[in-house]
Amino acid sequence: MSDSYLASLFSLDGRVALVTGGSSGIGRAVARALARAGARVVVVARGEDALVATVDELTAEGCSAAWVRGDLSTRAGVRAAAEEAAAVFGEPDVVVSSAGINLRPPLGETDDATWDATMAVNLEAPYLLGQRFGPGMAERGFGRLIHVSSQQAHRAFVSSGVYGVSKGGLESLARSQAEAWSSRGVTANTLVPGFVLTPLNARLQSDPARVEALAARTMVGRNGLPDDFAGAAVFLASGASAYVTGQSLFVDGGFSAH
Repeated sequence: MSDSYLASLFSLDGRVALVTGGSSGIGRAVARALARAGARVVVVARGEDALVATVDELTAEGCSAAWVRGDLSTRAGVRAAAEEAAAVFGEPDVVVSSAGINLRPPLGETDDATWDATMAVNLEAPYLLGQRFGPGMAERGFGRLIHVSSQQAHRAFVSSGVYGVSKGGLESLARSQAEAWSSRGVTANTLVPGFVLTPLNARLQSDPARVEALAARTMVGRNGLPDDFAGAAVFLASGASAYVTGQSLFVDGGFSAH
């Protein structure tokens, strides 16, 4: 009884998921979680070696997974990756935007190239993917747009710079997507990490005192790990979250409330 009830809530059997940035960090953990919950997952990222390793791991576990090498820094690259990904298992029911770049000079030292590069990957790529797949999801009556945001969308610290601006825009994008399509079964939400030990945060991890201070700021007493996002991602991708949309779900060990 309990197994069938949980499956009715959280199973992703029959669903197709596209995960950008799915070969590293939070994106990889999310791709693994969705695949293990039954989805056929297409992982999109730049580095072929990491893509192959991720998909090989999933297929060895009996999951259905494939990879697409894509450059999300240009509109043409995003559109090409989207079409190639959709050709693998069909149009996605779930799109997770986890790909991001972390260029964070202080705002006063930021140049146009840094602004453009950050906005292209962190904000414009999720927008373009939503424009490509959101209407089709609405036609089919089911869809999930999930974005990985940041604490810097809500507070400035450790040189938020343009990175924080891009993540603030990403959360606004989710709300606009929710407004556009949620009446037809498409939800749009963001996951908001605290400080997570991933390659994206390698620069900060080189300062042990800073890492320790960030852990002390949480309520659970440690920094985040990619696998901390598995349950939240499956929830937001599944039927269990049908009445949750336009929201920012903090997965941060209490960092934002402390």
